[in-house]
Amino acid sequence: MKKLTTVAALVALTFATAADAHRAWIKPDATVLSKENAWVTFDAVVSNEIFARDHVAFRLDGITAYAPDGSEMALENTHTGRLRSVFDLQLTQQGTYKIALASTALQARWVDENGDRKMWPGRGVTPKPGDFERMVPKQAKDLVVSEVSRRVETYVTNGAPTDTVLAPTNRGFELTPMVHPNDLYAEESAQFKLTYNGEPAVGAEVTVIKDGMRYRDQQGEIIVHSDNNGEFEITWPESGQYFMEISYQDDQGKAPATVRRGSYSGVFEVL
Repeated sequence: MKKLTTVAALVALTFATAADAHRAWIKPDATVLSKENAWVTFDAVVSNEIFARDHVAFRLDGITAYAPDGSEMALENTHTGRLRSVFDLQLTQQGTYKIALASTALQARWVDENGDRKMWPGRGVTPKPGDFERMVPKQAKDLVVSEVSRRVETYVTNGAPTDTVLAPTNRGFELTPMVHPNDLYAEESAQFKLTYNGEPAVGAEVTVIKDGMRYRDQQGEIIVHSDNNGEFEITWPESGQYFMEISYQDDQGKAPATVRRGSYSGVFEVL
């Protein structure tokens, strides 16, 4: 319970509810490099439009960078403004790096005795140990307690691609690339697998949108669903950077939750 609730405030700050149009993303300036001690800069944003800085900055608390050997790295030259956060990484190792935020938290919704809809925790509220038991009525009308697992990721590679950081942790909602995420090419297909606690996430909805939304009349999104193995395939229509957004829900929540919800957002570059 403590592990679940302590990250709830971070979740509230970096993500909007499913009903909102806000999208959280971490976007590298480049994803494929080949030089000694290369530097990459990143934008971290919660936006309405893909890759636009038009809503709020993505808080850097909780973002972790993993080096090709799996070790954690410190974000460098960090700054959070009104509309975006920025940071740099120096790629001192050869291989593939993962930059990610992962969290799992409890959420509750119900209707009180006056017919008003209630939500716990509230936006921007940091729950303390025991708050769930004190603040969420056990017999409330239309009570739904959800376990929410959310992940935001991107990858960069310096030199030859490596696979260490691609391995799943088998905790929460995860996407595992079956084709290396820094080896994607226009008009070719890439396969991915979705899991929740290591088990296939069946029927998840995947939406992929290319950058440059403001210059198109239509979003041109690609929408697919994961199969019975949790797998899906994307054929990239052209080169550029893409935003991938995934949503999932089932009824396998662990008490006190009855529902599990997963969400994922990732940035991929297609060459």
